[in-house]
Amino acid sequence: MYVRDAMSSVVLTIGPAHTLRQAARLMSARRVGSAVVLDPDTSGLGILTERDILNSLGEGQDPDLETAHSHTTADVVFAAPGWTLDEAARTMTHGGFRHLIVLEAGDPVGVVSVRDIIRCWAPVQQPAMA
Repeated sequence: MYVRDAMSSVVLTIGPAHTLRQAARLMSARRVGSAVVLDPDTSGLGILTERDILNSLGEGQDPDLETAHSHTTADVVFAAPGWTLDEAARTMTHGGFRHLIVLEAGDPVGVVSVRDIIRCWAPVQQPAMA
């Protein structure tokens, strides 16, 4: 199986000026664990994850004042749709992260998470008939 088979093609994108509370609301509404942060000033892509928000809250920071820019991971490792799930899993394990932005022709086309990979690898269990 490939990243294209597992990734979510619904990509939540936010700007660097979004507050962490705004980001958390959007992530919760979309039921995703990360947001791609598009910064038009740097022409770069970053990622904000639920863990980034949790770390900020744990440090006592105000989610209404903290911005995505301040908590975005900018040194992002990207995946391609044609990567195998093994490649994606090895990359995540090696880097110590749980999400990969999937790029095609330089544009974000999806996000693949550890949960997505496990869902593809785990056999579908049928309920036992009584």
